[in-house]
Amino acid sequence: MTEQKPYSDMTEHELHSEIARLREKARKAEQLGIINEFAVLERKATMAAAYLLDPADFKPGEVYRIEGDPNVYFQIDYLKGRFAWGYRMGGEKHTEALPISMLRPLKEGK
Repeated sequence: MTEQKPYSDMTEHELHSEIARLREKARKAEQLGIINEFAVLERKATMAAAYLLDPADFKPGEVYRIEGDPNVYFQIDYLKGRFAWGYRMGGEKHTEALPISMLRPLKEGK
């Protein structure tokens, strides 16, 4: 088995290839009904996608949509690496971290 290169060391091309590979494996796992493997592979693809984004584009104090969770909004308190730490709007303020690739600006269309 070859050792996997960390996402932080991959080029943009390598990241796109890795995301495509993970999504294909996730699709196959879903077809086979292996839901937990599907979820893990989807999360890995989401993390790889975070390395294609610039954390400087995400601002503490701003509110973002959460991809895959319609009508739920996330306010960033601070950023650490490729994660935005903050809380979901409208509920109790439990701090959590989301990969920046899960966040979409409010200005974007649904």
